[in-house]
Amino acid sequence: MIKNLVIVESPAKAKTIEGYLGKDFVVKSSFGHVRDLPKGNNAIDIQNGFKPTYVVSSDKKEVIAQLKKLAKEAEMVWLASDDDREGEAISWHLTEALDLNDQKTRRIVFREITKNAILNAISSPRGIDMDLVNAQQARRILDRLVGFELSPVLWKKIKTGLSAGRVQSVAVRLVVEREREIERFKAEAAFRVTAKFDVQGKTLEAELPAKFKTEEEAQAFLQRCLGASYTIENLETKPLKRSPAPPFTTSTLQQEASRKLYFSVAQTMTVAQRLYEAGKISYMRTDSLNLSDEAIQGAANAIKTSFGERFVKTRKFKTKSQGAQEAHEAIRPTDFSALTGSTDRNEQRLYELIWKRAIASQMADAEIEKTTASIAIGFQQGPGDNNRLVATGEVIKFEGFLKVYIESKDDEDGEATDEDVKGMLPPLSIGQQLQLRQMQALERYSRPAPRYTEASLVKKLEEMGIGRPSTYAPTISTVQKRGYVEKDSRDGKERKFRVLTLQNDSISTQTKTEITGAEKNKLFPTDTAMVVNDFLIEHFPTVIDYSFTANVEAEFDEIAHGTKEWESMLDNFYQKFHKRIESSENISRADVSGARELGTDPATGKTVLAKLGRFGPYVQLGEEDTEAGTKPIYASLRKGQFIESLALEDALELFKLPRIVGTYEEKDMTAAIGRFGPYIRHNSKFYSLPKTIDPLTVTADEAVALIEAKRKADAEKLIKEFPENPEVQVLNGRYGPYIVAGKKNVKIPKGKEPSELTLQECLDLAEATPEKKGRFAKKAAPAAEKKTAEKKAPVAKKPAAKKAPAKTTKAAAKKK
Repeated sequence: MIKNLVIVESPAKAKTIEGYLGKDFVVKSSFGHVRDLPKGNNAIDIQNGFKPTYVVSSDKKEVIAQLKKLAKEAEMVWLASDDDREGEAISWHLTEALDLNDQKTRRIVFREITKNAILNAISSPRGIDMDLVNAQQARRILDRLVGFELSPVLWKKIKTGLSAGRVQSVAVRLVVEREREIERFKAEAAFRVTAKFDVQGKTLEAELPAKFKTEEEAQAFLQRCLGASYTIENLETKPLKRSPAPPFTTSTLQQEASRKLYFSVAQTMTVAQRLYEAGKISYMRTDSLNLSDEAIQGAANAIKTSFGERFVKTRKFKTKSQGAQEAHEAIRPTDFSALTGSTDRNEQRLYELIWKRAIASQMADAEIEKTTASIAIGFQQGPGDNNRLVATGEVIKFEGFLKVYIESKDDEDGEATDEDVKGMLPPLSIGQQLQLRQMQALERYSRPAPRYTEASLVKKLEEMGIGRPSTYAPTISTVQKRGYVEKDSRDGKERKFRVLTLQNDSISTQTKTEITGAEKNKLFPTDTAMVVNDFLIEHFPTVIDYSFTANVEAEFDEIAHGTKEWESMLDNFYQKFHKRIESSENISRADVSGARELGTDPATGKTVLAKLGRFGPYVQLGEEDTEAGTKPIYASLRKGQFIESLALEDALELFKLPRIVGTYEEKDMTAAIGRFGPYIRHNSKFYSLPKTIDPLTVTADEAVALIEAKRKADAEKLIKEFPENPEVQVLNGRYGPYIVAGKKNVKIPKGKEPSELTLQECLDLAEATPEKKGRFAKKAAPAAEKKTAEKKAPVAKKPAAKKAPAKTTKAAAKKK
């Protein structure tokens, strides 16, 4: 007989909690959600108040059977899923699926996995909060209705396999609109004047606040400065205080981990989840800035011990977001005296970031002295004017929180930089004459708004009130999986700029070159995203409207607080939405395809078209003529090219592929572009071209070098093979040696020498390795085969898209 059965969401959490509760408690995991809406149109009874039908997920039937057996034996069942809407819904679903008796069921919640938190939760149980459950149900049902009714419309009107979602489509819209904003942007040049002076062996740098619009104006200013005198006209010193940032919420953790650790949003949440389940940090899905009194005291004690009493300044931060739950806490360490959170490198790096941010939030302000020097210019050719050079410097009088942590910001290019304190100025006095070393007028161009990173897109969604802490990471992942957004790095372009230099009483001019527009890990929309976005804006404006989406989130909050009925909220949305779906039957597919006629090929006189095909954008030369037996020529667009902005000249370049680069070992080497990028095909094998080599200009020598390098890498990868069973190999991989047995990748146990493994040992290890379960598991092998098949189809004869699979699986994505 079991006295107490505690059910949590994850096995890692179960292990940690069981250690705190003792022998009277058995802790088991539900492995997340156990029930969901089934596929098909019978999941929601729209006519009867949107009543949902739930079924136990196929992969959870065994879990439910085991939990049911244990629940019947237990004297008391404790439902301990997460303290948020999803967690509340999981507890309710468990109650229903396990047929639990209210008399012997308790709901407990905690925001950190520590002994005190768990014991406090056990001592103050409650019932299931149906308002929170209904808020989760309303979100799930509304999102299902949108996806289930809108996705088929996209399939009919644009292409098969597309999906739409209330939050994901808005996120895509943001990326599309930013891309078009960048496309429309016209850079404007201006000349920025800086000067360097020698002061007692040190350099004083100053800048002219005004900029000159033309080179002539900048040249005229430097001419006037020939032989001019420079005098310190004014010195102004001001004390400044800089306060620390509040502790992390979900979105600010995602942003800062992206800037400082280069984590993706999904990686941040995965690593944070592991730290939470190990009892090292508080719950990582939160929009609250609040810290408990116990946490504030713990931080204060840690600061006193490490830095002294003067560095302590306790603070309570208030959240600006209306929907934030102040009863929850910000993300913080569970024990501020613990400097180590994990032996895993990434877990420790994230733990340190969380520790520093939370500690700094309870530290004293930094005290800084800022000095501004105004430098008058005495022109020889005439009296001075209003132009003044300005130099600024800062001195830290008291470090305060800066001793521990400096918050990063995104600069105008979207790149992360730490907010650092400027250097101090050399000794200066009013009336002091300065010796000019050099003055420069540097041509600088205005820049468009930066493309989004994953983290800055999350920040934008949060600012607009779209999504909640639990939805940010899934949204960012979904728009990439669906092929609407690509996270990519792109090379910049060369641009010339002018530099005018005044030195030794003479002015010189130079033309220099810089690389502009280079992007690293930024989000780019695909052509599919642009076509779908325009279609939704025109025909389903409500679904993709920013304020509407934010209002829906606010309505979910009202349901969670018990001030709104979830059925009436859904009914109000659905009636308008469904009318739009019905009226979409009249929309012509040709009107929404995004197809463009680019012009006429001067060589053949045939029309050139750009279209969105089933598997991506392509260009087409000519039309099919069955009588003459002629077919059009197709070519895929290259990365970074869009149907809406593609020029005829760019399209004609694409038709030059595939091209025979040369011969090697008496076989042709062909350069082409496939669905996974540019490549060389030789003897039925494919060799990816790096970004630095263009398929239109790749030489025979470069192609041979690629082929030889790949062969060498493949030879080094093979540790051992078995002629009697070619499906089994021992290979050297990115993370060390492993066994490939058919479709399985098998770990090699520690202590086993890879080169000495026998075939039977490999087969035994493969047998002991379970099959991969999950959404993409069954599709993994065919994806690789289909990828090869796609590359075998010459782009010139058929669109690359026609020979590729409809969806990119995880396996194919990795191979890419």
